[in-house]
Amino acid sequence: QVQLVESGGGSVQAGGSLRLSCAASGRTFDNSAMAWFRQAPGKEREFVAGINWNGNAAYYPDSVKGRFFISRDNAKNTVSLQIYSLKPEDTAVYYCAASRLPLIHNIVVEADVDYWGQGTQVTVSS
Repeated sequence: QVQLVESGGGSVQAGGSLRLSCAASGRTFDNSAMAWFRQAPGKEREFVAGINWNGNAAYYPDSVKGRFFISRDNAKNTVSLQIYSLKPEDTAVYYCAASRLPLIHNIVVEADVDYWGQGTQVTVSS
């Protein structure tokens, strides 16, 4: 059974930092693109970071570029999201996502995601 388990969420003040981690089990994802999405209350889930299968390319939407950084460790079957300069509008449930395919464009759309984690809450206070 494939599982993606996120950790590292919490409550922080604006301007702070967090590092989210996602541990995968049940299969290896070293040939898979992986990503982070988030869903704020009353809003649709949105893509915030993606990384290709070997970690040599990443993509971020303009809304988070320069503050969010995705990385992966294929030896440990993990993917992480480092977030700096947190803003109240970053408050959301953050989800780890994985594709069966290797490239970032295979995972930027929610409908293309093959595996989801259960989510971890990030709350940013002003």
